[in-house]
Amino acid sequence: MLVWVFDNFDKSIIMKKTMSILHKNFIFIVFVFAIATVHAQDKDTDIKLLVESKRFVFKAQSVLPPSAPLRQLNGDNYDLKILGDSLISYLPYFGRAYTAPTPGTSGGYNFTSTKFDYTANTKKKGGWDIAIKPKDVIDFREFNLTISKNGTASLRALSNNRQLISYNGFITESDK
Repeated sequence: MLVWVFDNFDKSIIMKKTMSILHKNFIFIVFVFAIATVHAQDKDTDIKLLVESKRFVFKAQSVLPPSAPLRQLNGDNYDLKILGDSLISYLPYFGRAYTAPTPGTSGGYNFTSTKFDYTANTKKKGGWDIAIKPKDVIDFREFNLTISKNGTASLRALSNNRQLISYNGFITESDK
């Protein structure tokens, strides 16, 4: 009988310690989740401010050429900059062009525009669809940019003389 009392006593102490550890872990998880939620809301707000201010940079990380596999882009130098009053595109192009590029050009979407339309629409489940139509660039129609709440984005480039091409990347604050 004495052994039975000690066995039950040891089990109750172990149960109390286990419950204490579980309670502490639960509090820690709730705390981390609360911080992550606040951080995500701050990021959502930051992305929204960038979209509304028309001052951000789309950094391309990969490109999906027509009829070809996805290609990863090396470095972080391929981008589309929206700087309020100007649009600066430095993006590669892989695919079929229906006319030859102008001599002295690289063949990608490399141009600066100061006359363009910028239309941003909020999506129902969060994020934005943005249409950017340069008016002073020959043979280029528009960029369609889809941005998620967390800042990841996809960009489609439409040209008059080239096949559609898509880029994947993220939105970041512009340096200027």
